[in-house]
Parts: sequence; C-alpha cells; structure tokens
Amino acid sequence: MSSQPRILLLYTGGTIGMVNNPATGALMPFNFEHMASQVPELQKLGVDLHAITFNPIIDSSDMRPEYWIKMAQIIYDNYEKYDGFVVLQGTDTMAYSASAMSFILQHLSKPIVFTGSQLPIGTIRTDGKENLITSIEIAADQKNGKAIVPEVSVYFENQLFRGNRTTKHNAEYFYAFRSDNYPALAEAGIDIHYHHNAILPISSQKKPTFHKTFDQSIAMLRLFPGITKQVVEQICNMDGLKGLVLQSYGSGNVMTDKWFTDVMKHTVNNGVYVLNVTQCRAGGVKMGKYESSKGLIDAGVWSGYDMSLEAAITKLMYVLGKNMNRDEASACFKKSLSGEINTNLIMEE
Repeated sequence: MSSQPRILLLYTGGTIGMVNNPATGALMPFNFEHMASQVPELQKLGVDLHAITFNPIIDSSDMRPEYWIKMAQIIYDNYEKYDGFVVLQGTDTMAYSASAMSFILQHLSKPIVFTGSQLPIGTIRTDGKENLITSIEIAADQKNGKAIVPEVSVYFENQLFRGNRTTKHNAEYFYAFRSDNYPALAEAGIDIHYHHNAILPISSQKKPTFHKTFDQSIAMLRLFPGITKQVVEQICNMDGLKGLVLQSYGSGNVMTDKWFTDVMKHTVNNGVYVLNVTQCRAGGVKMGKYESSKGLIDAGVWSGYDMSLEAAITKLMYVLGKNMNRDEASACFKKSLSGEINTNLIMEE
C-alpha cells in the first residue's frame, strides 16, 4: 500500500481542462486520466493522484445547486479513501461553488481545494499548471499526520483563500480572485507559507456532515439610485419567493422613502427571509449605525454582516433547504457555520 498522500481530482469543466485538438486547432476537453502527458511535473509531487471527470462536463455559467450536490456526493463517497480533494471548474461561478460546498459539507478534517485557470492548460502561457500543481500540494500537505488546511478553499495565482470569503474580481488577469474581508490562508512562493491562525480547526468527525438539500426559491435585489417602487414590488411579490438577498449601500443603508421599508416589512410578513448585505467588496453591514438602516431592523430584515454575496446566496439556499422556522433561521444567520462571518461583528450588535 502506498505511503504517498492520496488525492482525488474532480474535473467538472472549465478553461483549465481544455487543450488544442491537433487536427482542428479547436479547444477540446483534456482527459485527466492522462494528466502526466500534459503536466509531467505532477510525477515529482510524490502523491497518489486519481481523477474523476463529470460526464458531461459543465460550463461554469450553467452551474446550479444540483451540481454542487453531485460534487459533494463524490467527495463524501470517497472521503475515507483520500487525504484531500481538488475540484476543477470554470472561474465565473467558482466562488459560489466553494461557498456552497462549505455549507453542504461541514466539519471537515480534509482539504477541498477549488482551482481553475484563465488560460487553458494546453496553452504556452497557461496559469493552469501552477494552479493545479500547487492546489494538489496543498491538498496533500499534512503536519503530524493531519491536514494543514481542513476546509473548503480557493487557490489562484499564488494565494489560497477561504472558499466562502472569495469573490471573482477580474476577468482578464491571472489574479482573478480576492478575499477582502478575510486574510489569505496561505501564500505560495518558493515555499508555501500557511497562516495557521486563519485556518479553521480540524474536525474530529470521521466524515463530514452532509447537507443535501438547497432551496433555490430566492431572489436578489440590488439597490441603485432611482430604483422604483414598482421594480422593488415586482421582485418582492414573485410567486413562490422564500428568500431575498438585499444588496444595500455602504454599511447596510437604504433609501429613507417610507414605501421602501413598508415593502420590506410586507415581504417579511409574507414569510420571506430577507438578508441584508453590502454592495461593497470590503467591510460589512452594521444595521442601525445610520438612520437609513434602522427601518430595516423594524421591518424584520436580518444582517448579513460581512458575508460575501456568494456566501449570502448559498447560505440562504442552505437555510431554506433545512426548512427552518423563522427563529431557527434567524439564529443560523447570527452564527458562523464555516467561517463565512466575522463573529466579532455579531458580538458587537
């Protein structure tokens, strides 16, 4: 039996897995079962590497909860066979997938590293090789026989971020992701430098807790100067709506027009869970700090604190999927399940 760390690579689709067809010159999916031919450096890592490819592969723009559950099921079924997992997907919705995975599989003792690339792995200047190699190394890294990063993360362009703190911010350059509200978990240079104080503690559970149900009956309302009552009402009164992510200004502020808080109160009274997050990339919601947000508190809107939009959307789907009553849901949004919230902000309320 091999003493090398066993790593499972899950390719769902995306730019990283594309190579040029020598006959046509067009991009085609790469067979990850023959990784050594495209990335011979993998043989020097000292890991026992295996791969599973989605069939069919998915464009990241087509990502949805059923695929998150499919990814999680594969990881869960293989959890005891491998020391770590690397998930490859397109970058456009990677932050959503990583956020969702942190709620689907909780209490981890092994790494789940998401990565991808801006250029196909078969191109000369690809960022894919370095992202892939380092992600595998991070997934395999252990100290005293235990995983160094036992959580869901995103690795891209020399930095490892907590998955549910990550946002894609650049569609052109290799540094495609940022984590404005939480420090990097690791940085890769000549060596990989881990910031151990930023990493979640390892779980004592043999296998993670698997939450399989997400409810997609949600909408997002992003405010802008001049938004009309008609638009807000159309969104808030949609048939079947159960949850609403409100993207407000600054630290959670909204217009002071009475009609707006009236609509929010009516929405909450109709049983819709409304979560307030900021439009800003950094910082968070502090409801009640300014007069313009106090009406939301009275209306029953909940603070999303410093959650990213991706974490807020996926956590709301998770909460609705658990069929929590209002008190249970409120309590859930006031605690950090997988490191998605700065708990100091909760205590400051």
